[in-house]
Amino acid sequence: MYILGLSFFYHDSSATLLRDGVVLGAVQEERFSRKKFDNGFPLQSIQFLLQLAQINIDDIDKIIYYENPLKKLVRIIRSFVATAPRNLSTFGQAMNLQLRYKLWIKRVIRRETNFRGKISYVDHHQSHAASAFYPSPFNEAAFLTLDGVGEWATTTFGQGNSRGLEFFGEIDFPHSLGLLYAAFTYFTGFKINSGEYKLMGLAPYGEPRYLQTILDNLIDLKSDGSFRINQDYFDYATGEKMINEKFCSLFKRQARKPESDLTQDDMDLARSIQEVTELAVLNIATRVKKETGQKNLCLAGGVALNCVANSRLSRTNLFENIWVQPAAGDAGGSLGAALYFWHQILGKPNLFKSSNYFFNPYLGPAYNKKVIREFLDSNYLPYSAINEIEETTARLLADGYIIGWFQGRMEFGPRALGNRSILGHPGLPDMQKKMNLKIKFRESFRPFAPAVLEERAKEWFQEAVPSPYMLFVFPVCQNKRVPEKNGEKKLFGIDKLNVLRSLVPAITHVDYSARIQTVNQKTNLRFYTLIKKFYELTGLPMIINTSFNVRNEPIVRTPEEAYRCFMRTNMDYLILEDFLLTKKEQPKKEERDWEKLYELD
Repeated sequence: MYILGLSFFYHDSSATLLRDGVVLGAVQEERFSRKKFDNGFPLQSIQFLLQLAQINIDDIDKIIYYENPLKKLVRIIRSFVATAPRNLSTFGQAMNLQLRYKLWIKRVIRRETNFRGKISYVDHHQSHAASAFYPSPFNEAAFLTLDGVGEWATTTFGQGNSRGLEFFGEIDFPHSLGLLYAAFTYFTGFKINSGEYKLMGLAPYGEPRYLQTILDNLIDLKSDGSFRINQDYFDYATGEKMINEKFCSLFKRQARKPESDLTQDDMDLARSIQEVTELAVLNIATRVKKETGQKNLCLAGGVALNCVANSRLSRTNLFENIWVQPAAGDAGGSLGAALYFWHQILGKPNLFKSSNYFFNPYLGPAYNKKVIREFLDSNYLPYSAINEIEETTARLLADGYIIGWFQGRMEFGPRALGNRSILGHPGLPDMQKKMNLKIKFRESFRPFAPAVLEERAKEWFQEAVPSPYMLFVFPVCQNKRVPEKNGEKKLFGIDKLNVLRSLVPAITHVDYSARIQTVNQKTNLRFYTLIKKFYELTGLPMIINTSFNVRNEPIVRTPEEAYRCFMRTNMDYLILEDFLLTKKEQPKKEERDWEKLYELD
């Protein structure tokens, strides 16, 4: 039986294909359209999945959409009615969008795919919950989903077991932790639904000066784990903007203009809302533990991509194990919708769980050596075929070169996990700045993540646990840190950036933390072998791993896109499977103003 799950029309459109409950593939439309966070109909994703399974659309038994459009319409109407006549001018625009496109999901699917079979809806947070529990390694677990908003719910919790998912409670719109964080993302000059991770990365540069201001005025954390957002300060319920003038007055400033210089105040705001978010997550998780009694917790929803909050929750030991679905945001909705139908509606058991179960995130396209060689030869590109590419790459990394690494099937979710990655030496003091400004063309404050051998992680990172999807942060161990020099403790804001903090400065954030990816032979053998070879050469059991793209561009999918990105940046070498390309041997670098191709992220 083939089930196709779909997510589209809001952000991060995606498609997932199941065959008898097994995930054959899952991809995001942005990787095909080259439009970051693409929310359009995922036609190219569907075409890839059909080709992967060697079937056509008529072979699909059921299509499941990841939320209920009618329930969403009701919520929008009621929200406008509750605030009328305030923001009445935007009501027509909102209704036009819903009634012309977003209400008629089945019609859109049939028109775009010529599908004539059955189409069903799954509620948004049912999709999130299913995507959290069913791919997890647990036979029983609590689940917690947190995001902006689905139909009504912004937060749900419950438990999963052999009987399926049981929902114990929810928090409804407009009380949303995701939208609260998005409001501060906007206020500090970043783009909503894409800049939240920047806000998280900026937080360690600041001080929590506004923590109490936020708790006193914007969010009320209740003793039962719930929270309430004070709508006097926000306009997201029915307006065109996230915040209003009362919000600006509370902080005695206007929103930062995108791309303008960051101030200490921006950093303090980032730190403050990050700490509030962590408090809220701990608060609701405590209730989840009390009501479910489970020792394991599964997380999904956009807020679950906040790896700092995940890690703070992990350190409380409230739960013995925490698992976060790698495509926790809306992209994972297609996965959850398909799994919900298979397990919850059809009642099919999960046959794949075990103590060492690993959910494979490498679910996208792959390109074999023949295809890659034909691409290289047809474009007269000089290259070398290498027998032991891992050892060669490790030596280049040890010498300080920056490598584009393209292997196997593309990752599902926002993180590059060793198949579409840019790699570097974590022990070089200037590597972070070099990769940010000359490779990624992004803000210099943003940290890089290490991919570390799982068996060596605890030697370098305090309290490290397996983190195969790069969704937890851990402090660098004390014995790996560099003692602070006189005056360094007094530095503020961006001045902290150039301080040498550890033996691996390129992956050590200003608060001594690192967002790690643990790698073992089961998760990704070739990537593991590369890191181990680098370890043998340098004594460092880790390498820098950042996504294979430049700022504002989706992660590369094809060899052609990898080569183009390689030539547009200051990467030194490109590895396409077993083929090595050297920058200095390539034809003249592309001169067109490519940065204008992509919107600011």
